Amino acid sequence: MWCPAIAAFITLKIKGRKISSLNWNWGNWKYIRLSYFIPALYGLITYILIWSFGFGSLANEEVIIDWGKELGLFGIGSLNPTAITIIAIILIGTVEVIRASATTLGEEIGWRGFFIYELRKVLSFTGVSVFSGFIWAAWHWPLLVYYSNNVLLEFITFFIVIISMSFIMTYYTFKSKSLWPAVIFHAVSNVYIQKILPELTIKNEGTEHWLGENGIMFAIVTCVFGIYFWRKAIKEKL
Repeated sequence: MWCPAIAAFITLKIKGRKISSLNWNWGNWKYIRLSYFIPALYGLITYILIWSFGFGSLANEEVIIDWGKELGLFGIGSLNPTAITIIAIILIGTVEVIRASATTLGEEIGWRGFFIYELRKVLSFTGVSVFSGFIWAAWHWPLLVYYSNNVLLEFITFFIVIISMSFIMTYYTFKSKSLWPAVIFHAVSNVYIQKILPELTIKNEGTEHWLGENGIMFAIVTCVFGIYFWRKAIKEKL
């Protein structure tokens, strides 16, 4: 995940530009908060729809208790499943996001710290979001080929998800003039859609293609969010 950053640093060196020329400033806290809230929100909406339509079931007490045991939450007194769930989400949603940020930083230095600003010199906001999103998605193709159960379907849904996320992350990067909202956004999205919400969901047989980060439902929800931020950016002449 640090390859995009390394590529950006090499390119800067070749062009005689300093690494400090990237937008390392923290920026407005407003955009940091929104970059945590938005991916957590679209992840939650995705799984509420999955539970509501019966594509997956909300985890029962036994599954949550097993989750609590894995996280070592039974050494702090007697906890009911609701308390276990709340504490686990708080822990994973903070500590794991910080840990995940160490790897998403490598990607985001390359994609949102460097690449989209170069694209912006020749493309509109729409062009930047689509082109950078397509390259970002294509960069993951070895993982998709290796792990996918239905390669064609998951390629389509994954590209929709990543390009949709690209619109949102490009918006917040340009608004904040900082690469950190994208780092936080990327980490939170990974944690909620890979670590938290799947653990609270029991897969129903025959509906696996609706679940997960390559699932149909996540593609639908992120596409709606992407369209909203695309229209917002156009309206604001970003």
